[in-house]
Amino acid sequence: MSAGQKAMAMGEQALGKAVRKAAHAMHKETVAAKGAALEARGKARQTKERAKDGFKH
Repeated sequence: MSAGQKAMAMGEQALGKAVRKAAHAMHKETVAAKGAALEARGKARQTKERAKDGFKH
């Protein structure tokens, strides 16, 4: 997993989690769903990169 892709995946997960929690606290369910989607995209990116690393070894 390249360092840039790893940082991007972790950043998306952290940002998504922060947005989701803040939106839930303010009762903004639409924004919370967008944060959850961002977090899921970060997890998917991380999974994809780990799979690519698995084929390299």
